[in-house]
Amino acid sequence: MIENATKVAYYTQGCKLNFSETSTISRQVSKDGYQKVDFEDNADIYVINTCSVTENADRECKRIVRNALKRSPQAFIVIIGCYAQLKPEEIAQIDGVDLVLGATEKFKLNTYLNDLSKKETTQIHSCEIDDANFFSDAYSFGDRTRAFLKVQDGCDYKCTYCTIPLARGISRSDKLENVIKNAKEISEKGIKEIVLTGVNIGDYGKGEEGNKNHEHTFLELVKELDKITDISRVRISSIEPNLLKDETIKYVAQSKSFVPHFHIPLQSGCDDVLKRMKRRYLSDLYVNRVNSIKESMPHCCIGADVIVGFPGETDEKFLETYHFLNELDVSYLHVFSYSERDNTEAAIMEDVVDKATRSKRSKMLRVLSAKKKRQFYENQIGTTRSVLFEHENKDGYMFGFTENYLRVKTAFKEEHSNQILQTKINKMDENGVFIFEPV
Repeated sequence: MIENATKVAYYTQGCKLNFSETSTISRQVSKDGYQKVDFEDNADIYVINTCSVTENADRECKRIVRNALKRSPQAFIVIIGCYAQLKPEEIAQIDGVDLVLGATEKFKLNTYLNDLSKKETTQIHSCEIDDANFFSDAYSFGDRTRAFLKVQDGCDYKCTYCTIPLARGISRSDKLENVIKNAKEISEKGIKEIVLTGVNIGDYGKGEEGNKNHEHTFLELVKELDKITDISRVRISSIEPNLLKDETIKYVAQSKSFVPHFHIPLQSGCDDVLKRMKRRYLSDLYVNRVNSIKESMPHCCIGADVIVGFPGETDEKFLETYHFLNELDVSYLHVFSYSERDNTEAAIMEDVVDKATRSKRSKMLRVLSAKKKRQFYENQIGTTRSVLFEHENKDGYMFGFTENYLRVKTAFKEEHSNQILQTKINKMDENGVFIFEPV
């Protein structure tokens, strides 16, 4: 135990899964008498939970370390997360980094904080990724209105561009009874919305009891969570199209708490590119998933991830993706320019697309995404929706999201924080945000 309430600050890069884990790790550390402070404050320890999906995330890690040391030059710097597992030796070369913890060790952070003395060399406590074969549960509740609940970790897929299996290990799941326990704990804190998160949550049930067999299915998880009476909303963060079954779609359509919003990775609308990526579906299946959702829930919001500039993506193949998306009834896109990652098949593929072309294609799809989002918003005009308002006061306004992910704003009123209110969907401001009109 360190005297005088040693101050610890946390920074999270990347996905909702990382946020859930940072929140849980910080609670564990606080139980040992450390004081959690904002990352912008002076702290004795800075913990940076990293992502390594793109090369930008790696560069961003270095920038964050520099900024922390500008505030507190003698601070103890800890790096955890995917980048820490994939490239611990590279991180150890960053000036000022004191400790690097790999995929299994990050959950033992508090045991490494007894000695905060600066040493000549960075301490690395990593593991072979095969050792990351157990599940560590986690959930966040930082902003008081929604919590990210981790239900699954790791991935058994072998997509040729992806390092996540190398960073997080095999697919494994939390036990169903523990997921339910955590969900009840979250609801008891007054949080209105739970976002289910993991690396490949449609694979839920695999590794639940420490083996590769499925003990439960994702649909069974959905049904059990729907029985918890105190949860107002459950949102599915991201689910692979081949694992999103018709039975799940139909259940969500009539569910008490699951909201009409799906985020379904596509990556490419060209079958040749999907095959080179080693994705487990082709474009026809994706169309089928979208059509099935819209038949059951016409008002449903559907987001898609897309990668541009993958090796072998010619102009013709990119345009195939562009036209595929243009005709598809999705609501928005998350667009990524392909970036080479070490130890992946794609990194050594031929027919590399130059970075200028990747950037051009990315801009084209971002424009298309804005058009899709605007069209989806306009299609909702005239409906009545429920909006969950967040607690932040942003220049006199507060914001929230409807069940189908429309952004809504109103003049800040403390009593509206963390409340679900009915609104008419009529007027948008100049930024494409709906203005709250109480029913």
